[in-house]
Amino acid sequence: MAMLEVKDLEVYYGVIRAIKGVSFEVNEGEIIALIGANGAGKTTILHTVTGLIKPKAGQVIFEGQDITKMPAHKIVKLGIAHVPEGRRVFAQLTVYQNLKMGAYTRKDKEEVEESLQNVYKRFPRLEERKNQMAGTLSGGEQQMLAMGRALMSHPRIIVMDEPSMGLSPILVNEIFDIIQSVSASGTTVLLVEQNAKKALAIADRAYVLETGSIVQEGRASDLMDDESIKKAYLGE
Repeated sequence: MAMLEVKDLEVYYGVIRAIKGVSFEVNEGEIIALIGANGAGKTTILHTVTGLIKPKAGQVIFEGQDITKMPAHKIVKLGIAHVPEGRRVFAQLTVYQNLKMGAYTRKDKEEVEESLQNVYKRFPRLEERKNQMAGTLSGGEQQMLAMGRALMSHPRIIVMDEPSMGLSPILVNEIFDIIQSVSASGTTVLLVEQNAKKALAIADRAYVLETGSIVQEGRASDLMDDESIKKAYLGE
Protein backbone atom coordinates (compact mmCIF):
# COMPACT_ATOMS: atom_id res chain seq x y z
CA MET A 1 0.00 0.00 0.00
CA ALA A 2 1.27 3.47 -0.89
CA MET A 3 2.00 5.87 1.97
CA LEU A 4 0.07 8.67 0.23
CA GLU A 5 -2.63 8.14 -2.40
CA VAL A 6 -4.37 10.93 -4.29
CA LYS A 7 -7.40 9.62 -6.18
CA ASP A 8 -9.41 11.42 -8.88
CA LEU A 9 -8.86 14.84 -7.31
CA GLU A 10 -11.08 17.69 -8.54
CA VAL A 11 -10.45 21.22 -7.25
CA TYR A 12 -12.34 24.33 -8.30
CA TYR A 13 -11.69 28.03 -7.74
CA GLY A 14 -15.21 29.36 -8.19
CA VAL A 15 -16.27 28.03 -11.60
CA ILE A 16 -12.70 27.38 -12.74
CA ARG A 17 -11.72 23.70 -12.66
CA ALA A 18 -8.11 23.96 -11.47
CA ILE A 19 -7.40 20.24 -10.88
CA LYS A 20 -8.99 17.75 -13.26
CA GLY A 21 -9.19 14.21 -11.92
CA VAL A 22 -5.58 13.92 -10.75
CA SER A 23 -4.40 10.59 -9.28
CA PHE A 24 -0.91 9.70 -8.05
CA GLU A 25 0.81 7.88 -5.23
CA VAL A 26 3.89 8.24 -3.05
CA ASN A 27 5.51 5.16 -1.53
CA GLU A 28 7.39 5.21 1.75
CA GLY A 29 11.01 6.32 1.31
CA GLU A 30 10.57 7.81 -2.15
CA ILE A 31 11.31 11.28 -3.45
CA ILE A 32 8.44 12.10 -5.81
CA ALA A 33 8.59 15.19 -8.02
CA LEU A 34 5.61 17.05 -9.45
CA ILE A 35 6.83 19.15 -12.35
CA GLY A 36 5.03 21.49 -14.70
CA ALA A 37 4.81 25.08 -15.87
CA ASN A 38 3.58 27.95 -13.70
CA GLY A 39 -0.17 27.71 -13.23
CA ALA A 40 -0.29 23.96 -13.92
CA GLY A 41 -1.84 23.32 -10.49
CA LYS A 42 1.14 21.97 -8.56
CA THR A 43 0.72 24.20 -5.50
CA THR A 44 -3.05 23.61 -5.47
CA ILE A 45 -2.42 19.86 -5.24
CA LEU A 46 -0.03 20.32 -2.29
CA HIS A 47 -2.53 22.59 -0.53
CA THR A 48 -5.21 19.94 -0.99
CA VAL A 49 -2.96 17.16 0.35
CA THR A 50 -2.12 19.23 3.46
CA GLY A 51 -5.73 20.26 4.14
CA LEU A 52 -5.48 23.95 3.22
CA ILE A 53 -7.93 23.49 0.31
CA LYS A 54 -10.92 21.15 0.26
CA PRO A 55 -11.50 19.36 -3.06
CA LYS A 56 -14.84 19.19 -4.85
CA ALA A 57 -14.32 15.47 -5.50
CA GLY A 58 -11.72 12.76 -5.02
CA GLN A 59 -9.78 11.47 -2.04
CA VAL A 60 -6.50 11.94 -0.24
CA ILE A 61 -5.49 8.77 1.64
CA PHE A 62 -2.53 8.78 4.04
CA GLU A 63 -1.32 5.46 5.45
CA GLY A 64 -4.73 3.92 4.74
CA GLN A 65 -6.72 6.76 6.35
CA ASP A 66 -8.97 9.09 4.37
CA ILE A 67 -7.80 12.63 5.26
CA THR A 68 -9.70 14.47 2.51
CA LYS A 69 -11.91 16.43 4.90
CA MET A 70 -9.52 16.56 7.84
CA PRO A 71 -8.41 20.01 9.13
CA ALA A 72 -4.80 21.00 8.39
CA HIS A 73 -3.58 20.92 12.02
CA LYS A 74 -4.74 17.30 12.41
CA ILE A 75 -2.95 16.37 9.18
CA VAL A 76 0.30 17.76 10.65
CA LYS A 77 -0.23 15.54 13.72
CA LEU A 78 -0.54 12.48 11.47
CA GLY A 79 2.94 13.18 10.10
CA ILE A 80 2.61 15.37 6.99
CA ALA A 81 4.73 18.54 7.10
CA HIS A 82 4.46 21.36 4.55
CA VAL A 83 7.27 23.68 3.44
CA PRO A 84 5.25 26.38 1.66
CA GLU A 85 6.20 28.32 -1.45
CA GLY A 86 7.90 31.60 -0.56
CA ARG A 87 9.19 30.15 2.74
CA ARG A 88 6.62 31.98 4.97
CA VAL A 89 8.83 32.21 8.05
CA PHE A 90 7.62 34.24 11.02
CA ALA A 91 9.71 37.35 10.35
CA GLN A 92 9.24 38.94 13.80
CA LEU A 93 10.28 35.79 15.68
CA THR A 94 13.81 34.49 16.19
CA VAL A 95 15.15 31.45 14.34
CA TYR A 96 14.81 29.43 17.55
CA GLN A 97 11.19 30.55 18.07
CA ASN A 98 10.34 29.65 14.45
CA LEU A 99 11.77 26.17 14.95
CA LYS A 100 9.83 25.67 18.19
CA MET A 101 6.63 26.66 16.31
CA GLY A 102 7.27 23.66 14.06
CA ALA A 103 6.94 21.35 17.06
CA TYR A 104 3.67 22.81 18.39
CA THR A 105 1.81 19.47 17.96
CA ARG A 106 4.38 17.54 20.01
CA LYS A 107 4.20 17.16 23.77
CA ASP A 108 7.42 15.31 24.74
CA LYS A 109 9.96 18.03 25.59
CA GLU A 110 12.95 15.69 25.43
CA GLU A 111 12.02 14.49 21.94
CA VAL A 112 11.47 18.09 20.78
CA GLU A 113 14.91 19.04 22.09
CA GLU A 114 16.42 16.05 20.26
CA SER A 115 14.73 17.18 17.04
CA LEU A 116 16.06 20.70 17.57
CA GLN A 117 19.62 19.39 17.91
CA ASN A 118 19.15 17.28 14.75
CA VAL A 119 17.96 20.36 12.85
CA TYR A 120 20.99 22.32 14.08
CA LYS A 121 23.25 19.47 12.97
CA ARG A 122 21.68 19.49 9.50
CA PHE A 123 21.62 23.32 9.28
CA PRO A 124 24.62 24.67 11.25
CA ARG A 125 23.82 28.20 10.10
CA LEU A 126 20.51 28.10 11.92
CA GLU A 127 22.27 27.34 15.18
CA GLU A 128 24.71 30.22 14.56
CA ARG A 129 21.74 32.54 14.00
CA LYS A 130 19.30 31.06 16.50
CA ASN A 131 18.73 34.40 18.29
CA GLN A 132 18.44 36.40 15.07
CA MET A 133 15.06 37.62 13.76
CA ALA A 134 13.97 35.34 10.91
CA GLY A 135 13.07 38.32 8.73
CA THR A 136 16.73 39.42 8.66
CA LEU A 137 18.02 36.11 7.24
CA SER A 138 19.04 35.73 3.61
CA GLY A 139 16.70 33.92 1.20
CA GLY A 140 18.72 30.71 1.42
CA GLU A 141 18.78 30.82 5.22
CA GLN A 142 15.02 31.41 5.30
CA GLN A 143 14.54 28.36 3.08
CA MET A 144 16.67 26.30 5.48
CA LEU A 145 14.60 27.63 8.37
CA ALA A 146 11.33 26.69 6.63
CA MET A 147 12.69 23.18 6.06
CA GLY A 148 14.01 22.93 9.60
CA ARG A 149 10.69 24.11 11.01
CA ALA A 150 8.86 21.39 9.04
CA LEU A 151 11.29 18.74 10.29
CA MET A 152 10.56 19.79 13.90
CA SER A 153 7.15 18.11 13.62
CA HIS A 154 9.03 14.82 13.06
CA PRO A 155 7.10 14.12 9.84
CA ARG A 156 6.64 10.82 8.06
CA ILE A 157 6.43 12.76 4.76
CA ILE A 158 7.59 16.28 3.96
CA VAL A 159 5.83 18.22 1.21
CA MET A 160 7.99 20.96 -0.36
CA ASP A 161 6.74 23.72 -2.64
CA GLU A 162 9.38 25.36 -4.88
CA PRO A 163 12.29 25.12 -2.39
CA SER A 164 14.83 26.52 -4.88
CA MET A 165 12.77 29.57 -5.93
CA GLY A 166 14.76 32.81 -5.95
CA LEU A 167 18.02 31.24 -4.76
CA SER A 168 21.49 31.52 -6.28
CA PRO A 169 22.79 28.44 -8.17
CA ILE A 170 25.19 27.56 -5.30
CA LEU A 171 22.36 27.67 -2.76
CA VAL A 172 20.08 25.69 -5.08
CA ASN A 173 22.67 22.89 -5.06
CA GLU A 174 22.89 23.07 -1.27
CA ILE A 175 19.10 22.90 -0.85
CA PHE A 176 18.87 19.85 -3.14
CA ASP A 177 21.71 18.15 -1.21
CA ILE A 178 19.70 18.76 1.98
CA ILE A 179 16.53 17.30 0.42
CA GLN A 180 18.50 14.16 -0.46
CA SER A 181 19.89 13.91 3.07
CA VAL A 182 16.39 14.35 4.55
CA SER A 183 15.25 11.49 2.32
CA ALA A 184 18.25 9.33 3.23
CA SER A 185 17.44 9.76 6.94
CA GLY A 186 14.05 8.11 6.37
CA THR A 187 11.61 10.93 5.58
CA THR A 188 9.52 10.53 2.42
CA VAL A 189 9.52 13.61 0.15
CA LEU A 190 6.87 15.05 -2.20
CA LEU A 191 8.51 17.85 -4.14
CA VAL A 192 7.00 20.55 -6.35
CA GLU A 193 9.73 22.34 -8.27
CA GLN A 194 10.10 24.74 -11.23
CA ASN A 195 13.68 23.56 -11.69
CA ALA A 196 12.68 20.32 -13.42
CA LYS A 197 16.25 19.27 -14.17
CA LYS A 198 17.27 19.42 -10.50
CA ALA A 199 14.04 17.77 -9.34
CA LEU A 200 14.35 14.87 -11.77
CA ALA A 201 18.02 14.42 -10.86
CA ILE A 202 17.15 13.55 -7.24
CA ALA A 203 13.64 12.05 -7.57
CA ASP A 204 12.78 8.35 -7.81
CA ARG A 205 9.63 8.96 -9.83
CA ALA A 206 7.89 12.02 -11.26
CA TYR A 207 4.53 13.22 -12.51
CA VAL A 208 4.19 15.93 -15.17
CA LEU A 209 1.29 18.31 -14.74
CA GLU A 210 -0.27 20.44 -17.46
CA THR A 211 -3.29 22.71 -16.84
CA GLY A 212 -4.56 20.64 -13.94
CA SER A 213 -4.03 17.16 -15.43
CA ILE A 214 -1.21 14.62 -15.19
CA VAL A 215 0.05 14.08 -18.74
CA GLN A 216 3.10 11.90 -18.07
CA GLU A 217 4.50 9.83 -15.25
CA GLY A 218 7.36 7.44 -14.73
CA ARG A 219 10.81 6.92 -13.33
CA ALA A 220 12.57 10.27 -13.04
CA SER A 221 15.60 8.99 -14.95
CA ASP A 222 13.37 7.94 -17.89
CA LEU A 223 11.61 11.32 -17.96
CA MET A 224 15.04 13.02 -17.98
CA ASP A 225 15.75 11.23 -21.28
CA ASP A 226 12.32 11.88 -22.81
CA GLU A 227 12.61 14.25 -25.78
CA SER A 228 9.28 16.02 -25.14
CA ILE A 229 10.20 16.62 -21.48
CA LYS A 230 13.66 17.85 -22.45
CA LYS A 231 12.13 20.33 -24.84
CA ALA A 232 9.33 21.56 -22.58
CA TYR A 233 11.00 21.62 -19.17
CA LEU A 234 14.73 21.05 -19.35
CA GLY A 235 15.64 23.71 -21.89
CA GLU A 236 17.33 21.25 -24.22
